Amino acid sequence: MKKISLAALFLLLTVSTPAKIDSKSMKNTVTLKLEKQFSRNLANKEMKKLKSHVLKMKGKSVPALINVMKNEKFPDKNRWMATFLLGQIMGKKSAPFISEFSKHPNWVMRMASLKTLTALKQDSYKSVYKRLLKDDSMIVRYQALESVKKLDLRDLSGNIWAMLYDKRNYHISKDAKSKKRTHIVKNIIKTVGDLEFNKAKKPLLSMIQKKKYKDIHVEIDYALSKITKKKSPEGLPSKKRFWKKFALANTVIK
Repeated sequence: MKKISLAALFLLLTVSTPAKIDSKSMKNTVTLKLEKQFSRNLANKEMKKLKSHVLKMKGKSVPALINVMKNEKFPDKNRWMATFLLGQIMGKKSAPFISEFSKHPNWVMRMASLKTLTALKQDSYKSVYKRLLKDDSMIVRYQALESVKKLDLRDLSGNIWAMLYDKRNYHISKDAKSKKRTHIVKNIIKTVGDLEFNKAKKPLLSMIQKKKYKDIHVEIDYALSKITKKKSPEGLPSKKRFWKKFALANTVIK
């Protein structure tokens, strides 16, 4: 992951922000005490109490939050919370720094970066979301998919569709003779619909007529309804007939 000096980060975060941070005081008593609290495996009640305390501290907590995020000696769930809290306290000014953690070797930190950027409504980090749609971790891919949907990043519709061809989104048999769609595939189909990806209309109309896609016919119907602005009747047989007629009616004869 790209290294950013603490001095440079503090300069970045203090520009045009009321929370003034002195990098020289990074290891002051307040910071050390806060880091000590983050070093423990906390119960839920303790975690909530610490979160409330950090938010009240505002900018004074930032040096400790940065150290927690960067140091693997802290428990993963605490580093996760530190990332969220940094975003809450510093707002969009923290986005450039937090986005760097989308490349972190620990999937927990990549996930925390992704969720925080999404919570901050950072729709300008399309390259980050695009890359994480192909992340090695399915959990991260799943969240990237949700982020693209939530931020309505329609420019990435094609990248979402491409996820259907990613073998990692399927359970492959040991002899590689068969594969089973995982739950993420259903979300991919629905997201394609939510983003109204018109290029998916033709293949979806074909897929809903085929038996081998019966396990995702509900999601295909949902996507087609979103893309075409048409509502199919109740019952799968009726839906299949409806979309077959729709496909025929919209076939262009050259």
